[in-house]
Amino acid sequence: MESYAMNVIARIESGFASKFGVPRQSGLVNELRARVIFEPPYRNRDAVRGLDGFSHIWLLWAFDRATRPDGATSNGAAHTGGAKSNGAARPDWSPTVRPPRLGGNRRVGVFATRSPFRPNPIGLSCVELERVELETPQGPTLHIRGADLVDGTPIFDIKPYLAYTDAHADAVSGYASDAPRETLQVDIPLSLLSRVPDADRAALIAVLAHDPRPRYQDDPGRVYGFGFAGLEVKFRVAGERLEVTDIITA
Repeated sequence: MESYAMNVIARIESGFASKFGVPRQSGLVNELRARVIFEPPYRNRDAVRGLDGFSHIWLLWAFDRATRPDGATSNGAAHTGGAKSNGAARPDWSPTVRPPRLGGNRRVGVFATRSPFRPNPIGLSCVELERVELETPQGPTLHIRGADLVDGTPIFDIKPYLAYTDAHADAVSGYASDAPRETLQVDIPLSLLSRVPDADRAALIAVLAHDPRPRYQDDPGRVYGFGFAGLEVKFRVAGERLEVTDIITA
């Protein structure tokens, strides 16, 4: 089987320590800020020359921490926490998957989904480019909004978004035609909210309002938790109300 090697050119620096809590698609929570940090061989100002003239960019990246029930990652390797994948295609890929949008009980073709469990573990995200910072200790840095990537996710490529060809007003979105929206009323006691840095509060509330739980889980007695901006956020949901029960500082 023919294969191609790819180099990791950058990594994302985001507030999410794990998959739980990450928005289901890029651009859903524009309040989320992140940074793209280039790997040393690619820390070259010339490589981003002209990029600041674009409002949005495409990120091509690796599903390096998408774990299956058997503990394998999306590329077939054993999951080892922060270990990075080698980019190899999964030999045991499935031609069908059960997307959460369909309740997790209906199978469709893997190429009709954005599932992380694919022949090649490649993700695609369109994010807003807030600014390009040329002079940092880590070289040129891209400040972005609306990313749906876990902290440390490896990035294979960056391309500018072209509105005249990338946007299609008459596009049909199949079973995912309805855009996800904020569905929950978020209640955070002020004593807990004060533990969140001011710059991260709006983003956290928006993430929670979009209901970060798996779509098939609806247990009002269960307390969920995820890492965000160096904090551990605990919450439970009853009906359309999400109550934050604790925010633990690192």
